[in-house]
Amino acid sequence: MAFLERIPWTVAIVAALSLGLAPFVPKPHLIEKLQMLFAGTLRRPIDIFDLFLHGAPWALLFAKATLYLVRKSGGAN
Repeated sequence: MAFLERIPWTVAIVAALSLGLAPFVPKPHLIEKLQMLFAGTLRRPIDIFDLFLHGAPWALLFAKATLYLVRKSGGAN
């Protein structure tokens, strides 16, 4: 988990907002791919790749925030 601590917050947030939501028009890819996933239509390999590509920055940000909150509360060293 030390690699998460080395990533600056600004980099994680900018990555999530830029790559995580690109392209912005007509709707963000991540939103589109999540809708496809919940509808059961996420089948093509390129769509699965897109879900992971655009979801990775959000997963990184979520993991970094979770680690920060756990460490702040004294739960883990």
